[in-house]
Amino acid sequence: MSTNDTGEHRMDRRSNIHHYCWPGTYHITIKVNDALHQPLGIVAGDADKPDGHPDAPHVQLSAIGNMVEEELTTSITAHYSMIEVQDHVVMPDHLHAIVVVHRDIVSASGRLTHLGQVIAGFKKGCNRRFWEITAQKGEPFATRPHPSPSPSVCLAVHPQSDAPSSVCLAVHPQAAKRTPSSGTTGRPPLFSYGYVDVMPVDIRQMEQQRQYIHNNPRSRLLRTSNRDWLQPQRLSVATALTLPALMGYLQRECTPRQLPPDVCRELQSRLQIAGGQIYCDSYGNKTLLQQRLLPVVCHRRDAASFPVQKQRCLAAARQGAVLVSARIAEGEQTIMDEAISLSLPVVLVADNGFPQLYHPSSHRIQLCAAGRLLLVTPWLYSYRPKKESVSVAYCKTMNCVVQSLCRLKDSWWK
Repeated sequence: MSTNDTGEHRMDRRSNIHHYCWPGTYHITIKVNDALHQPLGIVAGDADKPDGHPDAPHVQLSAIGNMVEEELTTSITAHYSMIEVQDHVVMPDHLHAIVVVHRDIVSASGRLTHLGQVIAGFKKGCNRRFWEITAQKGEPFATRPHPSPSPSVCLAVHPQSDAPSSVCLAVHPQAAKRTPSSGTTGRPPLFSYGYVDVMPVDIRQMEQQRQYIHNNPRSRLLRTSNRDWLQPQRLSVATALTLPALMGYLQRECTPRQLPPDVCRELQSRLQIAGGQIYCDSYGNKTLLQQRLLPVVCHRRDAASFPVQKQRCLAAARQGAVLVSARIAEGEQTIMDEAISLSLPVVLVADNGFPQLYHPSSHRIQLCAAGRLLLVTPWLYSYRPKKESVSVAYCKTMNCVVQSLCRLKDSWWK
């Protein structure tokens, strides 16, 4: 299995257990050539306006953007009747689409065809029309220095968050070959090499993919209008928790079997430590940390008292406190989710680091932009399969970080 610990999502990473000629449902992301500057249109509207309002966030497509949308929605199905393009959005510098393959992909000549070849054909048609459009307008091809990758072109994020999840993680041996950076004519291509595919594994994930596509224009507006908040801030939150103090806590909270030497070494290698103390990366409004912070940690031994704990946590939040939790146990999820539904501000401790191109769900982006959510994590980012569980010591570490951020024990509510 091929992984990329930097958090950059390669455009040629494919599932090694799925044949891309077979039926399936895919969330496809294709990037525009890095040398171009948002040639497909601009994002317009007001991020505060609801869907359906004339000024709700939307993309004003350019002539090139309109051409790409037409090719996407008509040409693929015209050449491959077994393929249906459903939800889609053409953004200024990339596109997303739900592509449903109803039966084996077979070309007009009767050959079994890889999905990558279908996408290569789509790009080829777009290239031809792109060159025609720019030539008709007499516009020279303008290039810019290669910018840093835009966060909006990244789709796959931490597999255990409520953002889109991916099961496509390895390089498929039949992946389409890299296209050259320019055609034989010397003209530049419209799109970058490759594509990202995400295969939803159930109905819930499918709905997440559709919502992600639908909310892309709004998320772009929120990110650009709150640029400081809506991107990872590295080592921006000091916990005042030292490694020796953490290990002492874990030795008290864990059995020897739950805290073997290899687990200790793994925790130390994953934590972000600077100046002798553990630091967190953050995403969202850090001013929430200046308010009264209350840890939300639910223990099995307190299960009978959970209604009291929930009532006291939410009552304190209504009075201005900010609830802080790793949201691991079911009770913690219940309290934090209800606080969010009541528009109460919260801080969530994430169970993985933020990759370079980090994308929470659109709902979390909106909460962060509104100043009601702060995401923090003490961990360095590492790819972790969705089904992989975390150890007891790992969970206890996050609960210790929660209490350190609050400068308060988790038994405060008793």
